[in-house]
Amino acid sequence: LMDPCGIRQKKTKMSWQSYVDDQLIATGHVQKAAIIGLDGSLWATSAGFNLPAPELSAIAGAASNPASILGGGLNIEGQKYMVLRAEDPIIYVRKGSDGACISKTGQCILIGWYGEKVQAGQCNQAVEKLADYLRENGY
Repeated sequence: LMDPCGIRQKKTKMSWQSYVDDQLIATGHVQKAAIIGLDGSLWATSAGFNLPAPELSAIAGAASNPASILGGGLNIEGQKYMVLRAEDPIIYVRKGSDGACISKTGQCILIGWYGEKVQAGQCNQAVEKLADYLRENGY
């Protein structure tokens, strides 16, 4: 079994928190990250990423119906972000030099946030790589 970074893994189940810490934050391309359920429940988050329940619900709703947020934006940590792309399974949002990549899998939603020191494409690649890995493994 290969993890998204190409490292051979034993057939052990990683925790959702380790996916956030080891596969998103550790890349250096994602500054804050979370994994939530399709129902908006919080499964794991990086330190200092504060997503209140209404935002989690809105993100889950947007991931289930991306067209619903076109033209309206999406709130992350109390800030409204403009939607750049919203096509199942990926949503890109941006506000100034900050932005996020949101990717839905069969069982969860990955949220990767970046600030001015990270290029959007690097964050998107890290989030989408983990999302692809999870989809390939039934998640």
